[in-house]
Amino acid sequence: MSLQMPIQTARPDGPHQLRFPGASELAASAHPTRLAARLDPALSAETLVKLQKCSRLHPRLAELLGNYDVDLNHIGCRPDLLRGHDPYRAALLAGSIWHARSLVAFVSQPELAILVKRIGVDAHAFGIRHLLHAVENRLIADPEKLAQQIEYDGHACLGAWLQDSSATERNRVLLRLPEGTAAETPAPEHWTAAGQLLSLVLAHFETETPVK
Repeated sequence: MSLQMPIQTARPDGPHQLRFPGASELAASAHPTRLAARLDPALSAETLVKLQKCSRLHPRLAELLGNYDVDLNHIGCRPDLLRGHDPYRAALLAGSIWHARSLVAFVSQPELAILVKRIGVDAHAFGIRHLLHAVENRLIADPEKLAQQIEYDGHACLGAWLQDSSATERNRVLLRLPEGTAAETPAPEHWTAAGQLLSLVLAHFETETPVK
């Protein structure tokens, strides 16, 4: 299967790596769907993981991902806007606050187990802890639907929050998410609430050891 890219790449200490000090970080942390879109959508997940683990390919992969308006010259070793924390987890935490009223309404143990399996114990507890900041008044009684809405509104809030940053900083986070999430198309209501919700998420991250 053709990868539609040159197999000859610069060595880690070659000119590309010196010019783009953030190439390795970007290539290794990008979501596989982002690479597949630039290489070949038919590539298997296993193949994409192998590509991302190959340090010799990082400069070339980073250049391809640079088409998403990421200025590799200005990444360097600086932490991203989430200080290396998982953007998917950040979205779940924000979404759990958004739907906190529904979270506290779940009392059935079997349904609660389904919900926690989808969003995680920490997101469930985080949302309840910040009930006073809940946005959605409509209660969702189905655990699967609630989990989906938490993911959707959480990603949308993350995307709205990122809009206040430069394209480079914004896309460093977005590239770590799969293509097509609500982070790419936030609605007006998400713009209104994003600042407060993400400030709570970031404050929570500050209590943890940063990933990067």
